[in-house]
Amino acid sequence: QVQLVESGGGLVQAGGSLRLSCAASGRTFSSYAMGWFRQTPGKERNIVAAINWSGGSTYYTDSVKGRFTISRDNAKNTVHLQMNSLKPEDTAVYYCAAGFGRGQGIRVMSSSYDYWGQGTQVTVSS
Repeated sequence: QVQLVESGGGLVQAGGSLRLSCAASGRTFSSYAMGWFRQTPGKERNIVAAINWSGGSTYYTDSVKGRFTISRDNAKNTVHLQMNSLKPEDTAVYYCAAGFGRGQGIRVMSSSYDYWGQGTQVTVSS
């Protein structure tokens, strides 16, 4: 069992930055691929960024490439999402997710993740 707790959300003006953090419980954090998803009311939860167990491989959805950076610290059981040059369309609830197993590498489908955090609201004003 893994528990995920997100933090770092908030209100920011367009062009600003936020850094989301996700703290994971448990002693096997390095066995999990991690991802950040976001969701707006009435829409599906979509992948934003993903990282494999070692941090050696990453994925970004096209709309955030060059602006967002995902990273992880296996010694501290944390994963981060640095968000720069934020736009109003980045407004959403952001979720951290963990998928067990090193063999699958990067995961972009929400169904491939086993555990989810409670979400943190990010609001970007124009």
